[in-house]
Amino acid sequence: MNRLQGRTALITGAAAGIGKGVARRFAAEGASLWLADINIAAGEAAAEEIRSEFGVNVSFAPADVSQHAAVQAMVDAAHTRFGHVDILVNNAWGRRPGSQPGFAKVETLTDMDADWAWRIGTQSALWAMQAVFPGMKERGWGRVINMCSLNGVNAHPYSVDYNMAKEALRTLTRSAAREWAAYGICCNAICPGAATEAYKKFADAQPENAADMLRLNPMGYMGDPERDIGGAALFLASDDCRYVTGNTLFVDGGSHINGVPWLPKQKT
Repeated sequence: MNRLQGRTALITGAAAGIGKGVARRFAAEGASLWLADINIAAGEAAAEEIRSEFGVNVSFAPADVSQHAAVQAMVDAAHTRFGHVDILVNNAWGRRPGSQPGFAKVETLTDMDADWAWRIGTQSALWAMQAVFPGMKERGWGRVINMCSLNGVNAHPYSVDYNMAKEALRTLTRSAAREWAAYGICCNAICPGAATEAYKKFADAQPENAADMLRLNPMGYMGDPERDIGGAALFLASDDCRYVTGNTLFVDGGSHINGVPWLPKQKT
């Protein structure tokens, strides 16, 4: 317990799913939290829940991480509130507002959706990393955890915008790990498999594909955002990670070993 006592973590996309699960796990270990999300009601509810349950310092502020100024303001506010940011978790993702729901195919991907995926999935993380870097460098200690995806690693079909953004984020993670290691800053990526709200929507819409994925998952289930994904993030955020950087940690019950059949039915 208290493995993160005295540390401050900034988590984007923290209102639900993996972001909220990681926040809860960090809070259980004594971290102070700055939670950011574009969903104000859900973000405020998550902050109050964590504050009441764990008794740690928790702040929430809405943030549209697709905007550079908003990301800088988010980091500045966290520094003002807590004095420092020790741990950065880049987790935020969402489809472009106003875009058509459905699958992103290579031949139909629009410039607008490709640009959006780059901004929300990769560039937002870069902006946040650049903003926290000076303080981490000065203190000689920092942890950056970027949430990537098996979708990109295995090139799952019909999610090309997401795949591109998440693989670019993995490369960014490795590049920063190489350059920032000398300052005591460890940068790692997690490719998670979790029973989030997004996964549950997919399973409801594509029950056969979801069943096939679970059947070929060596552990036979989707991970819990707090216990499974949050536990891995806790290691990467802690002092135990002092000699681990530039890695991708697959926290997916073994799905990455032989791959899983991500092949949702779609209209031609």
